[in-house]
Amino acid sequence: MNVKSIAALFIVLLTLVGFGLLLSYGIGENKIFYVGNINQGLDLMGGVSILYEADKEAPSRDEMNSAAALIQGRLDRRGYTEAEVAIEGDKRIRVDIPGVEDAEEAITEIGATAMLYFAEVVSEEEEYDFLGIDIEANDIGYFRVVLTGEYVTNAYRTVNQESQNSLAQQVVALEFNSEGSYFFEEATRRNIGKPIYIYLDDSVLSAPTVQSVISGGNCIITGNFTVAGAEELSALIRAGSLPFALDIIYVNNIGAKLGQDALDTSIMAGIIGLGLVVLFMLVMYRVLGASAALALLFYTEAVLLALSLWNVTLTLPGIAGIILSVGMAVDANVIIFERIREELTAGKTLRASVDSGFKRALPAILDGNATTLIAALVLFFMGMGPVRGFAQTLTIGICLSMFTALIVTKFILNAFIGIGLKNPKLYSKGGAVI
Repeated sequence: MNVKSIAALFIVLLTLVGFGLLLSYGIGENKIFYVGNINQGLDLMGGVSILYEADKEAPSRDEMNSAAALIQGRLDRRGYTEAEVAIEGDKRIRVDIPGVEDAEEAITEIGATAMLYFAEVVSEEEEYDFLGIDIEANDIGYFRVVLTGEYVTNAYRTVNQESQNSLAQQVVALEFNSEGSYFFEEATRRNIGKPIYIYLDDSVLSAPTVQSVISGGNCIITGNFTVAGAEELSALIRAGSLPFALDIIYVNNIGAKLGQDALDTSIMAGIIGLGLVVLFMLVMYRVLGASAALALLFYTEAVLLALSLWNVTLTLPGIAGIILSVGMAVDANVIIFERIREELTAGKTLRASVDSGFKRALPAILDGNATTLIAALVLFFMGMGPVRGFAQTLTIGICLSMFTALIVTKFILNAFIGIGLKNPKLYSKGGAVI
């Protein structure tokens, strides 16, 4: 009995136990690698799904992409990093937020349309719709929109050097693109000595009086800003205002219990499926099957560790991707084992058969996994939502399954041979012992 082989098997068992402990307890205060830290999607965790529709007749694809990106940015800033934002059709955007039970809270967290615009006061006779946005009249008069946040290229907090206060006045500086610069210059030209109102949705941020024509594409928003308030407003404007208003078509609450039931069912199905696969491998391939069973256990733990470490959001399609990659790992082992049996039947020694079997199986395994990996990458970069989650887990599973089949299985198999399991009947009906 080879001492090195015993040590190798001990390392395998120690690794499996170590992975299990990491998944059960994690490391440090943040519990790195803890299985409970794996992000769960809306279908598993429960949450809110909101379908918005653009309040515009025919929004362009760029406008839709911009709106989706802005909503995703807002969700990320509020800590909803697992939320998914996807464009549906020509003018609808779906927002899925896991872990939120109150739909009104979710809508509030996303925020209003956050449309930034500049308006001037005109008489009733002069009122007309300049940029497609109507503002109701008030006691002052009628408002006409002269500029929207669409034309703002940058916003940042700064200090008003011209402030008369002894303390530095916090302001938000804006920079416009060429069109915005022209619109703003013309607006200031018409309103010298009059205020231009700066709105964010229905709230007036500021109403500075125009002292002179402002050209060059720059202006500042004044107000009673704190440093934090100016930074927050700058970040919101930098993210951009939506190019159109969004109407809520419907809101769907997915209960946490429904999601938990789906997760429990999926986990149970995975355990049963893995158990049946292991049983099949042991019956059909004996020692070879035992090597594959330990390797599959290693694979399963490695996938869970990867999901926890890389903050992958796990959904029902994602679980399907993992199960599919388990099947591919088993397929790879079957190909290898059949090649080993063929070599044993041809009269080669056990060690020579193992080496030759892995070499002969390698091209077929690489080709099969490479084509699936290409498809998974295409789904990842082109897909949205659950499709992308499926592609993520499938990609991780394929990479780990190839490593498991080609490296871990061979390592375990050689260790079994080293401890004395050399009888060819444990591997195949024929073949030499050594």
